[in-house]
Amino acid sequence: MILPLIGLALGILLGFFFPFNVPVVYSAYLSVAILAALDSVFGGIRASLENSFDSDIFITGFFGNAILAASLAYIGDRLGVPIYLAAVVAFGTRLFQNFAGIRRHLFNIRRESTK
Repeated sequence: MILPLIGLALGILLGFFFPFNVPVVYSAYLSVAILAALDSVFGGIRASLENSFDSDIFITGFFGNAILAASLAYIGDRLGVPIYLAAVVAFGTRLFQNFAGIRRHLFNIRRESTK
């Protein structure tokens, strides 16, 4: 569980200390890629808590989801259709589901320790 959290914290710290401006043209691509990456991080944390974490699945999901989401945004941009919204809905839904699973797991641990 600690490895995904360390990676997330390191990424946030790097962003604060080495800020850069993303051109507006690429902001939609980057935003859905970040959303997809966050989905993978929360999925990794949840899998770790459930003792089913697999680093190969995490790494391929992290990069694969980010590339797929950015590609959807690019294709939609070329077609003039906001296809990136499909990625936002899918990854946003999974992000909240993973967060709910993490929260439930942590509450169950807390309840079991107070018994």
